[in-house]
Amino acid sequence: MGSNNVNLPPGFRFYPTDEELVVHFLHRKATLLPFHPDVIPDLDLYPYDPWELDGKAMAEGNKWYYFSRKTQNRISGSGFWKPLGVDEPVFSTSTGSKKVGMKKHYVFYITTEATAEVKTNWVMQEFGLSDCGSTSTSGRSSKRRGNQKVDYSTWVLCRVYERNCDDGDDSAELSCLDEVFLSLDDLDEISLPNN
Repeated sequence: MGSNNVNLPPGFRFYPTDEELVVHFLHRKATLLPFHPDVIPDLDLYPYDPWELDGKAMAEGNKWYYFSRKTQNRISGSGFWKPLGVDEPVFSTSTGSKKVGMKKHYVFYITTEATAEVKTNWVMQEFGLSDCGSTSTSGRSSKRRGNQKVDYSTWVLCRVYERNCDDGDDSAELSCLDEVFLSLDDLDEISLPNN
């Protein structure tokens, strides 16, 4: 069912650095070059809530990786991804500290009727190429090929994970997201006097 197309052999783990994600995966994706192993799937992130990524994205430990098209719409069925702070440059140490990409950080917020937004512990790191977006091929070539030409310079690579709760509680059995939902359920159990 999921689009996780290739599993790593036993004993291999997928723990890429930021530089490796940008140089060896995202750059090759954007320039249509093959990369091996081809383990990171294409996924339109934004309709999915982060807890729905299991089985759809490349999973390693508690992190999910996938390629997605760059978009301004970061809204899902239950909430939205809100940017944090400033963008962080990604440098290639093998080429003398050349800037090869940018990393943006987002936190997932749940939207509810009772409250406008509830911050969760889900984090997304979105990697983009530092020199992409300046040229677009969507003009004449799209008309010649019947809009089948895809501009691969708009791809980003995403790493999504849920941070651990640091509240020192003994309730480590529940994820932080579970605790948010349980606290919202408690609001329904509060009864007001009828008379």
